[in-house]
Amino acid sequence: MKYRLDHRNFSIPAGWWGLLLSLVLPSLCRAVPSFARQTNLQCIVCHSEFPVLTSFGHQFKLSGYTLSTGQTMLPPLAVMLQPSFTQTAQGQPGGAAPNFGDNNNWAVTQASLFYAGRLFGPYATAVLGADAAAVANKFGIFFQTTYDGAAKTWAWDNAELRYADTGHIAGHDVTYGLYLNNNPTMQDLWNSTPVWNFPFSGSGLAPTPAAATLIDGGVAQQVAGLGAYAMISNTLYVDVGGYRTLGARFQKSMGVDPAGETQITGLAPYWRVAYETTLGGNARWEIGTFGLAANTFPGRDPSEGKDRYMDIGFDSEYQNSFGRHDVTGLVSWISERQSWKASEALGSTSNASDKLRNFKATIDYLYDKTYGAAVQYFTIDGDTDALLYGGSRTGSPKSDGFVFQLNWLPLNKSGGPAFWPRSNVKLSLQYTLYNRFDGARQDYDGTGRNAKNNNTLYLEGWIVF
Repeated sequence: MKYRLDHRNFSIPAGWWGLLLSLVLPSLCRAVPSFARQTNLQCIVCHSEFPVLTSFGHQFKLSGYTLSTGQTMLPPLAVMLQPSFTQTAQGQPGGAAPNFGDNNNWAVTQASLFYAGRLFGPYATAVLGADAAAVANKFGIFFQTTYDGAAKTWAWDNAELRYADTGHIAGHDVTYGLYLNNNPTMQDLWNSTPVWNFPFSGSGLAPTPAAATLIDGGVAQQVAGLGAYAMISNTLYVDVGGYRTLGARFQKSMGVDPAGETQITGLAPYWRVAYETTLGGNARWEIGTFGLAANTFPGRDPSEGKDRYMDIGFDSEYQNSFGRHDVTGLVSWISERQSWKASEALGSTSNASDKLRNFKATIDYLYDKTYGAAVQYFTIDGDTDALLYGGSRTGSPKSDGFVFQLNWLPLNKSGGPAFWPRSNVKLSLQYTLYNRFDGARQDYDGTGRNAKNNNTLYLEGWIVF
């Protein structure tokens, strides 16, 4: 789950009751220090730079966030703060957001509280007894509630409950599990799928392209998904699940405003298949596919029938660690077919069907676990639709450009102060350069805003403890 949060209305008392109930009622990776404290390991064992997972990080997530050395009695709590500064090439008339200026804005982009690790923390044996604890400690949780500093709202963020165990199939070692989460691809192990893909954070006070596929954040925190996964011989990963939109009353209690959202009707199947192999030394390579198929009511309006989304993605990740160098390469391509039976009848689209495509290619480098740099090329492309992309001068969803980032992680190897160990800090300078933005070009010479006006300098401190 990128730490991105839609601007929602929020009732603080209801949201906090939702958090407490979610922690005590099972019926309901990013890097968080509670994981490191639970395993008594430095952050760099599970991550090169957070949140990029290493091979051991994959094993920790596969095991349902439950691996533990039993050496801490601290609760599985963690906090994240993201103070930031945002500057766009040209100011935004009327302000970047309510109560913010046109440009050069300071903010706490996000502040999050996590309950993440074993479901009962280090207390299962004391509370349940040894026999029951042996089962209870196979359940893990990742629960995040976030304050959005741009929208000035609280809401639940990425949330997942897991059960994991190991076994054998035809002589092959298997790690398998069940999950319940609120964001498709949150459960995935690789940083090449939408929730965990680069850029791992960004400004809520800068313009971003309007077009995005449904699987790439389109239903985040609006759905519940139940699924099962298995990793066979640390090589073949298979995940099958289904998602359904949560009730409007529940969403409101968790700080999410359901008005106007895309509502999944019935069950939307999700699938993921990935193959990973080692290439010698510490190098490993993954290639896979994932997807989501959904029938939906546009704007939660069932009066004209259903729309249909079919998202199919392909991804690959290469990672190598040698000497003081860590290199990660990420590629992701998503193709979405949209059938607008309902939306066209409601006057929301010009076409009966459209296509949308999203491509990202990223190189992330870290030296001595401390100094990092990353660059990404991204492109969004698809059919012209004057009503669907009404904010575009040309009715086009086309956007493309580059993201450049420099990182400094001064505590990545030491792990923070002794009184609250495994804390971490990442200081980042990020620059986003647009060649095209919602159909507008860099050299657009008409009236209004062109692509380069949205180029964004973003300075951030990512503090986790």
